[in-house]
Amino acid sequence: MKRLAVYCGSATPADPIYIDTARHVGRTLAEKGIGVVYGGGRLGLMGAIADSALEAGGEVIGVIPEALVGTEVAHTGCTELHVVSGMHERKRMFTDLSDGFLTIPGGVGTMDELWEAISWAQLGYHAKPVGLLNAAGFYNDLIAFNRNMIEVGFIRPAHAGIMIVDAGLEPLLDKMAAYEPHAPIFAMKADDL
Repeated sequence: MKRLAVYCGSATPADPIYIDTARHVGRTLAEKGIGVVYGGGRLGLMGAIADSALEAGGEVIGVIPEALVGTEVAHTGCTELHVVSGMHERKRMFTDLSDGFLTIPGGVGTMDELWEAISWAQLGYHAKPVGLLNAAGFYNDLIAFNRNMIEVGFIRPAHAGIMIVDAGLEPLLDKMAAYEPHAPIFAMKADDL
């Protein structure tokens, strides 16, 4: 993996564990020679990832919608900063520029990005690993919800392993590097669905 799209929040929660996690992720990816593709912001966890990766000599590519540039939240110190027309173009660029997706704590936008990466993998729009860093147990309920979707039958057995989860960054990156693509829906017959 040469580059990972990192999905995270633009907020700064009161508990420092979240900013510390973002800094650790940015620094570790840079030290491993893995470039960061992210939302292009300078605030919250986004800014912490970018700043720590840049400080460690890493590549940081920001992709930000025009509307957010106007609110002065763009990180102008990125290696590259792409200004796009909207969220659809932004997410397509994340997919095109990265070799996988890493989600750390965040809010609604982060969830939108995570679920789209999983959905696109199920369908066959990409065959890249989708990792979820469960820092401080933040995603425990989401992991349980995903397990429930599998158990009930809304996620096919062939797709149950798309979301790769770990509480530690190093083991998660190892799992992502070892990811074997699954059979996408586009390649299945109706009887398999």
